[in-house]
Amino acid sequence: MHHVIVHNHPLSRLDWNHLHRSKREITNEKRKAIEDMISSGMGGMDSFRYMAHDAGGDECVGHTAKDHLNCVNTIKMEAVKGGDAQNMVDMLHAQSVEETDFFFRVKFNEEGRFCTVFWRDTMMMEDYDLFGDVVVFDTTYRTNKYNLICAPFVGLNHHKKNVFFACAFLADETIESFKWLFETFKKSMRGRCPVTLLTDQDHAIASAIEQVFPDTRHRLCLWHLHQNAVSHFGQLKRDRSFKDMFHKCLSGCDTEEEFESCWMLMIQTYALEKYPWFERLYKIKTKWCTALNKDFFSAGLLSSQRSESTNHSLGFNTNKSTTLSKFYEIFVDKVADWRKKEKNDEFQCSRKIPHSALPLTGLLGHAAKVYTLRFFSDFETEFIKCISACCTHTHVEDNIMFYVVSTESDGIKHRVKYDYSNKLISCSCKKFESVGLLCFHCLRVLNINSVCEIPNCYILKRWTKVAKSELWDRFTTNEVGIGCKTKNGVPWRHEMARKYYNLLLQCQENDQAREIIENSYSRDFVTINTMIGSTTSTKQVEHSDGNVNVLDPEHSVTKGRSKRIKGHFQRNNKKKKSGDTSSELPPKEFGSKTPVVRLF
Repeated sequence: MHHVIVHNHPLSRLDWNHLHRSKREITNEKRKAIEDMISSGMGGMDSFRYMAHDAGGDECVGHTAKDHLNCVNTIKMEAVKGGDAQNMVDMLHAQSVEETDFFFRVKFNEEGRFCTVFWRDTMMMEDYDLFGDVVVFDTTYRTNKYNLICAPFVGLNHHKKNVFFACAFLADETIESFKWLFETFKKSMRGRCPVTLLTDQDHAIASAIEQVFPDTRHRLCLWHLHQNAVSHFGQLKRDRSFKDMFHKCLSGCDTEEEFESCWMLMIQTYALEKYPWFERLYKIKTKWCTALNKDFFSAGLLSSQRSESTNHSLGFNTNKSTTLSKFYEIFVDKVADWRKKEKNDEFQCSRKIPHSALPLTGLLGHAAKVYTLRFFSDFETEFIKCISACCTHTHVEDNIMFYVVSTESDGIKHRVKYDYSNKLISCSCKKFESVGLLCFHCLRVLNINSVCEIPNCYILKRWTKVAKSELWDRFTTNEVGIGCKTKNGVPWRHEMARKYYNLLLQCQENDQAREIIENSYSRDFVTINTMIGSTTSTKQVEHSDGNVNVLDPEHSVTKGRSKRIKGHFQRNNKKKKSGDTSSELPPKEFGSKTPVVRLF
């Protein structure tokens, strides 16, 4: 017998070759492609199936599904290897380096743990300059992992769509926390305060607003107010007439006198004099009664449900284990989605003519030219009402004509004053003052006086098609550091991949062409690796701030989650960590510098 060195049989079947470890490898290029697919929302197996389909089958990918899932897990673990809070601060700092006007502040507790964060990007500041007259602030949404409070600042753009001004996480709902948040928001917006701020009924928020925004009109969310009121109605919650009267007090009264009479009638009819909740509610009537808030601009928002829809859209993709860094990624994606929709609305306004059942002439035609499609719809509604309105001319004083306008449906009479020499008009309903839209009472008087165009002083730029024209002009001159960014060369890579893919399709049936491609690849591979190797060795890796070590907030045990008994290793590890970090606490606050006020 003798030993035969050469195998006289195959080591494995030919269709198993791709399963051998020597044949499996996830290269840096593949890993980058996997990272892009995971960041776009694809799952682990979905990304593997895509790569298998693109390569021509599982055996052509170059690695197995298990290798792929392990790589996905490694990518996710590396994203939070420095700690969740540390990773979020790193992302905020990286964004501030990339975007000059990006602003963020992070606050730490006495133990040096992450407790509060605030951020806003450049476009949010620009949007606030245009649409920051009305801000909705809501704190009803919490992340379950740390039980931090999500506090978005939301507004209304010229298409009457949601627009973000800023976002924050708070550890608690104390006066000091809200005061710090509002002061930080004010600093980030170069000291500009909103005209109207809508919130839910919270004593801490109200106290902080009085201190930070003393000249801002604080209004309560009617939806929250009604939900809170139901718990105090008792047996009256089944009384339909009482609920109708209460709703009329909230938003159905036209004048202060009407509100006072309606409120007194409700109190006396249902014997509510001894209910302290209704007494307290009456004392803050200026914060919720629509009849008492007509002198302040509110863009027609009666509740902060707009902010609640924001919270719902963010919370739709979150769960009990959502981390801060993951939430920030969801937030950035949502903001990008809203801005994409806004661009589409801008495009539609630039090319479309509004549809109307009436001829687009006179005031209606002028409104179609200047207003956005969405706001034109509101103007058209008022214009249709003015057609059937009854108008009576009462008298004239010093070039000012006085009218009384009403409709048969409600019978409410409104007084309209029209200065025909200066084309100034006002109405007792004060719809223009609160919404920025001429009411049908004024439109009726303008029609009678053959006015074919809306006076310029009654066209608010925030509702027009050119609301952002100055912003886009500054953007084209590179004054504003926002816009489309080529991140990590992704568009270029995809473009070149398509070009080479089409070239390979042409060459696959020709042996001579295939040989040219292979030789060219081998030559370019050596050249590029030599060049990249010499440049990367001299590069220095930049960190957010090596002197700031951010500790995660305390984990919150949410409802339905049981506490697992910790083992000996975990208890010792916790003691060891606490001892290591006690001497390296971060500063109480960390973040960007206050932006400079733009003078011109």
